[in-house]
Amino acid sequence: MITAANILVKYGDRVLLDEINLVIREKDKVGLVGRNGAGKSTILKILSSYISPTSGKVTSPANASIAYLHQDIDIPEENTVMEEALSAFKTFKELELQLADLDQQIQTRTDYESESYMNLIQTYTDLNDRLHVMGNDTLEADTEKILKGLGFKQEDFNRKIGTFSGGWQMRVELAKMLLIRPDYLLLDEPTNHLDIESIVWLEKFLQQYPKSVIVISHDKQFLDAVTSRTIEISLGKIFDYKAPYSEYLELRKDRREKMQSAFDNQQKVIAQKERTINRFMAKANKTKMAQSMKKQLDKMDRIELDVEDTSAMNLQFPPANRSGQIVVEAKQVVKTYGTNEVLKGVDFKLERAERVAFVGQNGQGKTTLAKILIDEVPLTGGETILGHNVEVGYYAQNQSDTLDTSLTLLETMELHSPAEKRTQLRNILGAFMFSGEDVDKKVSVLSGGERARLALACMLLRSFNLLLLDEPTNHLDIQSKEVLKRALMKYDGAMIVVSHDRDFLKGLTDKTVEFRAGQLHTYLGDVEFFLEKRALDNMRDVELNTAHPVQTSTSEPNLAPELGYEERKRLIRTISAAEKKIERLEQEIAALNEKLFDPEIAMSAEAAVLGKDIKTKQQDIDQAMLDWEQAQEILDRHS
Repeated sequence: MITAANILVKYGDRVLLDEINLVIREKDKVGLVGRNGAGKSTILKILSSYISPTSGKVTSPANASIAYLHQDIDIPEENTVMEEALSAFKTFKELELQLADLDQQIQTRTDYESESYMNLIQTYTDLNDRLHVMGNDTLEADTEKILKGLGFKQEDFNRKIGTFSGGWQMRVELAKMLLIRPDYLLLDEPTNHLDIESIVWLEKFLQQYPKSVIVISHDKQFLDAVTSRTIEISLGKIFDYKAPYSEYLELRKDRREKMQSAFDNQQKVIAQKERTINRFMAKANKTKMAQSMKKQLDKMDRIELDVEDTSAMNLQFPPANRSGQIVVEAKQVVKTYGTNEVLKGVDFKLERAERVAFVGQNGQGKTTLAKILIDEVPLTGGETILGHNVEVGYYAQNQSDTLDTSLTLLETMELHSPAEKRTQLRNILGAFMFSGEDVDKKVSVLSGGERARLALACMLLRSFNLLLLDEPTNHLDIQSKEVLKRALMKYDGAMIVVSHDRDFLKGLTDKTVEFRAGQLHTYLGDVEFFLEKRALDNMRDVELNTAHPVQTSTSEPNLAPELGYEERKRLIRTISAAEKKIERLEQEIAALNEKLFDPEIAMSAEAAVLGKDIKTKQQDIDQAMLDWEQAQEILDRHS
């Protein structure tokens, strides 16, 4: 087990962790929770020896392996995805060399009864077991399986790391850690860069993981699925609960209520005793009794209430200037990436003060359309029209990653600020919980949540009447999400929110647009109304594409005539044939890709022929997928 004793972390006069004690046992599944900046990432860094505390000590088993996934990674961009993932197994080779050395020692030593020899045998056994778990014979197969689980496709394996975004590079780093199967797996917000399919896959992987896992996450559902122990960090202290997140919330509430009740009762007793002592002290014949009572009172074991961190952002959006009635409009917008047609001639209109949520499965075009509307991404066909006097406020999915980490917080604000706001920057930073010496910190030392708060502060330096938020709750702790939501409820401009966070979206918008099969499906209500109409339990069902057919149209009554028996049979045959064709073509493409893995074939003229064949089959798949979607759409409308 890992033991952290009397861990103190100070930055100047600020105490981040106040002599905390922590034990992580084998097979523990721990969730670290707390406010942004409370010290969660710092604890992981200390446990992994990434940094040292101001004082205190961390001890771990001599041969224990610890892997730490943090937010700032440095990954070789010239390697391919597969090469970088397989680089994890250099550890395997090192372990093999260690095992060979131990084997040599065992064969040459004769002190069979000594404690040293027994320790040697134990170390050899542990290493041998670990090598067995890692499975040398299945390295490449395991690597492919994990990469695909994290969202990579077969054709991505030979792409250079540098061609992927930071979020996808983080997935490669996570894959390497899952492959080496460390004794202690430390994960700092692993779900921030994952889509729903990958999150669900990771949940199942970690549920079955036979070693210790410590994870920081603001995804309540993920924590409930993965952890069985919750450690809360608040104001330099830790509070340990042997329960997953949702149960921890109830236990914490119950504990605080009982502590408050005990504290209140004790305060009544103390007040009563103090009144008696004061009354007796005024009487000469009672002075001795009063002094005796005072000694007893001084010896009383006083109940101390845990101080709750109630600090929060003071977030308020600037009043929106009046725009034209139509804020932004898209007409017959088409967007393709290669052969992938993400948007297929879609129409969209946003009016003044209207609030819309974009939802749907990952990769269906939510962010793409949002960026097209504000001219951040070029469209393939159609047109967009920005309304009269429209000023755009845009918070990108990776907004905090675009900050210059070499600047201080104040310098960052100055960089984004118009001249008239310069004198207010310190006050604005204070409203976002950055005060005093904080403004002189480098952005590089901020946690993910603190960077998200800083990015929000930068956005609010200018006025706007069209607000576009793309996954704004990434990195934000639960309390900060609530503050942001309250501020958005008071915002008086037009708004588009791209999100998969049901709690955040609930009641926030008056229209929900689902992206499905290249088309937009509009529901005149918030996310709860949308889920009810789609007969879904939660947002994961939406993004996993396990949706039931739409029950009723929310904008117009279903006026389509009933399908005839023969027509329904024809559509079902079309769907079945398309599914079989897609499955067959995918198998054929996989076989052709397998051939290309052969170095001799890859360097020969045959490679070009195989590549052309793969491209043709992929186009056939695209057409079969289109046939399937069209037939299924008609069936859905008549269900």
